[in-house]
Amino acid sequence: MKKILTVIGVVTVFCGALWGMSAWKTLRANARTAQFNQDVENLFIGLQKYKERVGAYPSGSNAQIARALQGENSKNVIILVGRKTELNEKGEYVDPWGTPLRIYFTEGGVLIRSAGPNRRFDDSTVLDADDFIRSN
Repeated sequence: MKKILTVIGVVTVFCGALWGMSAWKTLRANARTAQFNQDVENLFIGLQKYKERVGAYPSGSNAQIARALQGENSKNVIILVGRKTELNEKGEYVDPWGTPLRIYFTEGGVLIRSAGPNRRFDDSTVLDADDFIRSN
């Protein structure tokens, strides 16, 4: 009887540990997704303010856009983009997973793309695609 109770106890602890790890992973993913959404919303606001003050959206690469928002533009206007926005060593805006964002402009607005948790830009045919795409 003691052996059966011991086995049940070990199985219960093991299952509890697995559930705890799964819950922790989900919690972290949700926190990073929320951070991404907040960062992108702040970036949209900053880019819109830039357009209003300078006359057009900034152009160029991610790093060039970041520098333009930091004052390297024709009017020397500095646009604050919410909380301390994450930049990598190249001066590029990055997502919560550390991958540089891809920023696209159209006449009507802005599209921002993140590679997501797998840090790989996937196309829609990949079954495990986890990219985030937001537009204003």
